[in-house]
Amino acid sequence: MIAMQGTPKQFGYRFPAEWETQAATWLSWPHKKESWPGKFEPIPYIYTNIVRTITNFQHVHINVVDEAMAEDVKERLMKANVSPERFTLHFIPTNDAWCRDYGPAFVVNPSAKHPLAVVDWNYNAWGGKYPPFDLDDVVPTKIAKERNLPVFSPGIVMEGGSIDVNGDGCLLTTKACLLNPNRNPHLSQSEIETYLKEFYGQEKILWLSDGIVGDDTDGHIDDLARFVNSSTIVTVVEQDPADENYKILQENLQLLKTLTDRKNHPFRIVELPMPQPIYYDGQRLPASYANFLIGNGFVVVPTFQDVNDLTALTILQNEFPNRKVIGIDCIDLLWGLGTLHCISQQEPAVERKNL
Repeated sequence: MIAMQGTPKQFGYRFPAEWETQAATWLSWPHKKESWPGKFEPIPYIYTNIVRTITNFQHVHINVVDEAMAEDVKERLMKANVSPERFTLHFIPTNDAWCRDYGPAFVVNPSAKHPLAVVDWNYNAWGGKYPPFDLDDVVPTKIAKERNLPVFSPGIVMEGGSIDVNGDGCLLTTKACLLNPNRNPHLSQSEIETYLKEFYGQEKILWLSDGIVGDDTDGHIDDLARFVNSSTIVTVVEQDPADENYKILQENLQLLKTLTDRKNHPFRIVELPMPQPIYYDGQRLPASYANFLIGNGFVVVPTFQDVNDLTALTILQNEFPNRKVIGIDCIDLLWGLGTLHCISQQEPAVERKNL
């Protein structure tokens, strides 16, 4: 591990868009039963299916707590006919499974001595909601130490699911999350923008307002609106005016129509439906088709046994004509208040350039 002074942007690093070529996907194997109270039993089977699906396209790295978990995971994946060459287990203990939010933010600079580096943001489990989170908070640095990668440490709280980038200098986020006083109350909006630009290597910060109902992250962008290329944003829209998400999503839709890229060109906006409201134990769950994961040649999309599943898959297949769009039933996974994008983090591929 190489502790870096300064910011990734000062060293020419940037956080790539998700559709750029990847080396692998990172996951943390689930073990915290309280994250899926009364419904944990199917979760390892769902993870096995997710790993099996992704390994058809690229390598998967999995954080495991101990040898017993490693043996269990290997046995599950072997039974699912996943080749041992397609995944790697890492003995990096975690508190919970939400790797998107605490996992390493990989930044790249093909011309640097070390073309791949890690940003290790502070992590406080979405404003201290679910302690303990001490193990999760240090996962990026442990991965960087294992790989001997440079590490940048901004010293402020940030979650991977709270931002999305377009690969051309623009970063999309929400005020509901990043300006929430349970994250970085000492920072103003402009100061947060500076951190985002410097540590993600971006030029322009785009803000939406609130997230969807039931989202315990205070409004992560990955349940709301996502870039599918540098000039196009897909966003979820609720059709039922009586639904509590209707006004929130309409306001964000109107905001999206006013945003421009770094050359001041408007974005093309594509609307995704919302599934019917899903409740479990009296709680509204944050079901959203926007929580898809992009990889090499594929897009995996959460489905909810809903009439709009096929519509959402068709829209996304049209937006990703050169990738296979695959639906994965996430009705049980959703009880943990997140789905496919929330549990994963991408590692970009880099080729060293000798200048």
